[in-house]
Amino acid sequence: MSKIKPSKGAPYARIMGVGGYRPTRVVPNEVILETIDSSDEWIRSRSGIATRHWASPEETVAAMSVEASGKAIADAGITPEQIGGVVVCTVSHFKQTPAVATEIADRIGAGKPAAFDISAGCAGFGYGLTLAKGMVVEGSAEHVLVIGVERLSDLTDLEDRATAFLFGDGAGAVVVGPAKGPMMGPTIWGSEGDKSDTIKQTVPWDDYRDGTVAKFPAITQEGQAVFRWAVFEMAKVAQQALDAAGISAADLDVFIPHQANMRIIDSMVKTLKLPESVTVARDVETTGNTSAASIPLAMERLLATGQAKSGDTALVIGFGAGLVYAATVVTLP
Repeated sequence: MSKIKPSKGAPYARIMGVGGYRPTRVVPNEVILETIDSSDEWIRSRSGIATRHWASPEETVAAMSVEASGKAIADAGITPEQIGGVVVCTVSHFKQTPAVATEIADRIGAGKPAAFDISAGCAGFGYGLTLAKGMVVEGSAEHVLVIGVERLSDLTDLEDRATAFLFGDGAGAVVVGPAKGPMMGPTIWGSEGDKSDTIKQTVPWDDYRDGTVAKFPAITQEGQAVFRWAVFEMAKVAQQALDAAGISAADLDVFIPHQANMRIIDSMVKTLKLPESVTVARDVETTGNTSAASIPLAMERLLATGQAKSGDTALVIGFGAGLVYAATVVTLP
């Protein structure tokens, strides 16, 4: 018989607070059109994007994360010292090591929490949320800060007509803590590595370092392949998350998908047969695709504008490079 004592975590976990940060510079489509042969009408019809935010040199991955985290911690009604874990979801922090989570933890005054980064593309926030839930229930941390943050403007090829208009910058954060009842459903997550080439970095960093290529690495994708996969396969994953939580589409109050493309969002709503009563996040119109930051940023805006309210039942799903995905049902803070 094992001599190890059982862990003393909470029976359940919940999202306690949310915060967001959008860079001050707003970039309209007209700026994008300076470097690609396209039109505002074409960009809007293909993506639904009208503007996006681009970070200044001072608005670093860490700086944006600190701003979003402070709001989330305040919204949760706790102090930074109560944070026992910091999970940062990003693909655009350019230091290989140390993890930017350690810098953020120090800057917010969190003491000595577990702190690490994860790279799961646009599904990163869902992965981080699931890890945080496990930490709270297992008992290794009472409160976990999950941050989705990106500076995708650093990885955008402004001459690539297929992607130049897509990406934006920003940070969103939530605090996950103990709950007395089920407020976060099971996560349906996974990967399809055979499709990894559909969204990828153009070249490895060492090719650029060694002079094999002269152009700085950027994100590229096969738009039609990604669209088909997201619409048809991710709708199935979203339905599985509803089933795992024991609810139907009619029980939902809010749908917060990854803000990749308005056409993808609208197609998923149709495929899932969501009732008109369900509030759908469409933050992509003014924020663009912010990868791991898109779901918490959209969640924060819905709550701030009153389109969603505390206690609402929300389906969240992220999907992207890998190809990876994660979906779950949560109660909004």
